[in-house]
Amino acid sequence: MDASRFTLLADRVLDGFAKQLEDFDPDELDFATSDGVVTLEFADGTKFILNRQAGSHQMWYAAEVRAWHYDWDAEKDIWLDDRDGHELFTNLSKTVSAKLGREVEFRG
Repeated sequence: MDASRFTLLADRVLDGFAKQLEDFDPDELDFATSDGVVTLEFADGTKFILNRQAGSHQMWYAAEVRAWHYDWDAEKDIWLDDRDGHELFTNLSKTVSAKLGREVEFRG
């Protein structure tokens, strides 16, 4: 994949995720965006970070003490973990739900 295609796909994920975060009460979950990064900040000060990694053409996500790297699967049109193959938005939903103590769902 060339750099411009990667940036387009990565920014689509970041922008879509940020759009979904707008519905949260900022006292529960706030977020900030900058070039290629979405930072989630919870009421207790914990931060989760989703960002694009142009050098490896991956999306990286860090939550609590874990980190995951996602590769684009053009056939399935989704970002998949490079270790166990789980989908990015499934993990975003799972980790944010666990942190908030209630079910939330993000869609890619």
